[in-house]
Formats: sequence, structure tokens, C-alpha cells
Amino acid sequence: MNQNIRNIAIIAHVDHGKTTLVDKLLQEGGVYRANQQVQERAMDSMDLEKEKGITIKAKNTSVHWQGKIVNILDTPGHADFGGEVERAMRMVDGVLLLVDAYDGPQAQTRFVLRKALALGLKVVIVINKIDRDNADPVKMYDKVLELLMELNATEEQFDAPVVYGSGRDGYMMYKLGQEKKDMTPLFQTIIDHVPPPFAKPNDPFHMLVSNIDWSDYVGRIAVGKILGGSAKVGDPVFVLRHAEGGKKVRAKITKIFEFTGLGQREVEEAHAGNIVGISGFEDVDIGDTLDVRDDAHPLPFTQIDPPTLEMQFSVNDGPLVGQEGKLVTSRQIRERLMRELKTNVSIYIDDADRAGVFNVKARGSMQVAVLVETMRREGYELLVSRPTVIEKVVDGVRMEPYETVWIEVPDECVGSIMQNLANRKGQLTNMEKQAHTTMIEATITTRGLIGLEIDVINATSGRGVTSHLFKEYGPYAGEVLTRMTGVICATEAGETTTYALLMCQERGKLFVGPGEQVYEGMIVGENPRNEDISVNAVREKALTNFRSQGSGVATGLIPAAKMSLERSIEYIAADELLEVTPKNLRLRKRILNSGERQKAKKSGK
Repeated sequence: MNQNIRNIAIIAHVDHGKTTLVDKLLQEGGVYRANQQVQERAMDSMDLEKEKGITIKAKNTSVHWQGKIVNILDTPGHADFGGEVERAMRMVDGVLLLVDAYDGPQAQTRFVLRKALALGLKVVIVINKIDRDNADPVKMYDKVLELLMELNATEEQFDAPVVYGSGRDGYMMYKLGQEKKDMTPLFQTIIDHVPPPFAKPNDPFHMLVSNIDWSDYVGRIAVGKILGGSAKVGDPVFVLRHAEGGKKVRAKITKIFEFTGLGQREVEEAHAGNIVGISGFEDVDIGDTLDVRDDAHPLPFTQIDPPTLEMQFSVNDGPLVGQEGKLVTSRQIRERLMRELKTNVSIYIDDADRAGVFNVKARGSMQVAVLVETMRREGYELLVSRPTVIEKVVDGVRMEPYETVWIEVPDECVGSIMQNLANRKGQLTNMEKQAHTTMIEATITTRGLIGLEIDVINATSGRGVTSHLFKEYGPYAGEVLTRMTGVICATEAGETTTYALLMCQERGKLFVGPGEQVYEGMIVGENPRNEDISVNAVREKALTNFRSQGSGVATGLIPAAKMSLERSIEYIAADELLEVTPKNLRLRKRILNSGERQKAKKSGK
């Protein structure tokens, strides 16, 4: 065992201050020079993570404190990114359970903690944000202990040490009321309580690949914890391919990277227990084993929870194809999706029975939305379908996935949320009154969950918080209505005019403003009734000698309602698609021609 190394992961619900805490640990570990600008939320390196304020990819860094190396893995809190969490847990020996002193342990805390406890990891409890108004750190510590009992923690895990403080303000304390100084109590607790990494320094080199990094200079970099021996640059190794039943491929280590602060540094040699990156492989994937022995066996790889949702990605066949994106062919889309498979083990992709269509299976719509948003920023154009759940047949019975959902809402909004859950066939399991809010717990089908988060945000003016966890497969619940409205479709192609939109808005809420390109079959608005209607959104005002084109139409047009990518994916119906380009999101019908749509409807297709 290497006594100078500690490998830890941070577990927390979204917005409980996980990434901010890592920033403070980096600062105290001397990552930033005295005169250097401190980068806020440094671990959220993806643009999407900074915009959404959540962690999507598990990332590692390391802090040097009093001669010790503390490798820190920042794990996602959202259940859709569970594949990242499960891999990260394999590399660490302990976890920081970070809990907000006001909110207490939440659903996503429970999700990741369950994984950590099952692997026998040591726990350090951090009660964060004790400076918040109405914070109750003592009560929240009791709630953490209740959660540990509920998740069948061992006696040793239940007796976890606790520190209190504020990551934002940069202090931690062993006991409430002590001096608010620095992060030393947290560092010391980690060193004292989390064991050094279990590894065999005298064994031949072997390592399980838990993550994949990429460099334009050296290509694929295998990231993982060295479980035995040491690795040197130039050493020959075997790659035991997880996907090919342990098939051996010869390779040679060309570079070794240690994680330090926010970056990496090249080293000549790495030893057992450390988390490192190794390059020199033409092809290496998550789950593969690196070993120097000729008679080596593949190391066991964590089984990842199965996907529950399926969507279709297809080539954009709309009239505006290729005007905004450069990557539009099925070959380019397929290559990009296959590249995603290399680093994202919780997504499954295969070719559909129609050319240019790909089935993408994932944990949730947020996970797919992140992939789509990343692709559009890279210059891709594609069509995305509404998510459908992955069903099973067990003993002749049709089964579908069910989830437990937790919704925290202001007291005055409870009635409307309960009605929404009832419409979606949700079953109330618990309701708990808190200081100014009510926590609703219910069991609901994954189908019924689609679009619920947006409904909660709308019903509570943005104050509601929703989180969910996969529960089990259960009997099919029957038809679930998740959209009660119809849509307004364009009949003509062209540029929208204020004159035409003024008449269109009398029929419902508009999704487009003046001067936007539309085409036949494109959805330009929402009809409050549950039926589709067609409108001409490009009609121009007839000119006479007495009136100009703009007179009388400049006022009265309500601004268009623009939906986010996640909302758009959850909004579309089964006969609709979302057209995604680098510059626009357009809702449209699968069949653009209205005559063809009517024929398909009559024939029951």
C-alpha cells in the first residue's frame, strides 16, 4: 500500500456545492499561485456543465497537502449520468458525502451513496453551507445517519466522521462553534479516516481502465488506478479487451500522466495505488485490463444499470438541410455516435431497420439532450424523435420501467402538482412538510416522467425541484397522457411575417417570431385544444395606394415562446421530430406534406 496517497470521490445532490468545495481544496493545496486568478468551478470544464451548473462527466484532479497526494474524483449527481458514477467508484477507497445544511440528503445523494456503500467504501460526512439562512446542520446530520441506516450501511460506515463548514467561504470545523479558519479539518479527516489505496506494489503491473481521455498528440489515454506493480515508459503490456471476451492485444507504454491540480504532468514511472493516464494503445476502451503477464486474466468490470429510454437519431431530410451545419450525412452522424460509445458506457447505439436512422438507448432524456447539444455545437445537423421506454415481456406479461420521483414544491403549489401526477398515473407514496416547502414522493412510470420536470417548473414559477431514481420493472400502466394540447403547423415555406403571425396567434401560443424561415409541416405554435391545425405563417399584407406594408401591424404581436433542447425533446409527440442544427431547434411533423399526413392517419400508420 502507498501510505502517501488517498483516493476519494465526492457525492452530492445537484447544487449542494460539490464543485465549489473542490475549488477550495485546490486553492489550499497550492494549485493556484499567490498572484493567479482563481477559476470558479474549475472542475466543470465542459461548456455545458458551466451553463447548466451541473457535473456531467466524472473528472479527476489531485491536491498535494503536507506531503500527501489526495486524488479527488468529482462525480455527477444526476441519475442520468450514473455510468460515470459507477466507474468512478471503482477507482477510490473513500467518499465525501456532501450535504446541504438546509436541504439535507436528497434523491441523487441516495443514488450515488448506495453505489459507494455496496462497494464497502469509507465515508466522510461534510455538512456544507452552514452559513445559509435557516440552516440546521445538527438536524441534517441526523438525517444523514437515517439515510445510512436505510441503505444498510455497515457499522463502520455508519460511524463516519463529520465536519461542518462552508465550501464557498473556505472553512471547515470538527465541531460547530469552533474557529472558522481553513480547510485543514477536512484534509486531516480524509488522511486519518480514508485508507491508503489497496494495491500490491510487489505484483506485476496490472490496471483496470475506468475512463478514457483523449489528446490530439498521443490519441487515446487509458485512465485508471494501478492495482499492482509499477508502469514505466517503454514497458510492453497486453490489453485484454473487455468487449471481445478478454482477447489479448500487444502494446507499448509511450507516455504516463499523473493528475496534478487542474492539469496533467508527464512522469517516467507510476506506482501501485495512484490514479494515472497511460497512452500507447491504438484501441483501448473502458473496462479493458492492462497487464504485463502473458497468462493474465481480465479484471472484473462493474455492471452498469441498463438504459430505460430509447430515441432515434436520423439524417435531416427537411428543406433547410445543410444551410447551418456542415456534418449532415448518415456516415458522419454514425461515426460521431460510435465515437461517443468509446467514452460513454451507459449509452447503447445500433442501426435501425431504416437507412440513416440510429437507435440510441440511454438512462434518461437529460443524458441524450447533453449528447445532442454537444453534437450541434460540433456542427452536426440531425433529427431526434420523442423518447420511448424500453419495455420487457416477463412470463407473458408486458412490463415497463417505474421510477421513484421526489418533488419539492412551495406549499401553495401542492394541489396542481398532485393533479399532474394523477394525470400521469403516479402513485403517491409519501408527503413530508418542511420549513416552507412540501416534499412529495411518488412512484411513476418512466413514460409518465417524460416532461414532468418542465411541468413542475412552470407550475411553481421555477421554484420546484424534481429528482428521480429507477425503481423496478412493473406491469404496463396503460395509456399515459403527457401532452394535452395540439400543434399549429405551417402550410407554406418562406419567411414569417408580422402580419401573418398576428392572425396565427389568435389560434394559440406561437413558437416562431417574424423573419424566421419556416416550411410546410413545421410546427410554429401550440393549439390549446387537443387537435392539430394548419396556418399560413408567411402571408404578406396586400399593398394599396393608401397603406404601407408595416402600418397597423407593428404592435400586438406577443413574443414567441422558445423552448430549450430538453423541453423540445420531451414536448414532441410520436408523429413529430425535433430538427437540431448548430443555430436552430425546429419542431416538425415526421411527414411534412399535409395530404400525406392525412393518408397515413387514415391508414393507421
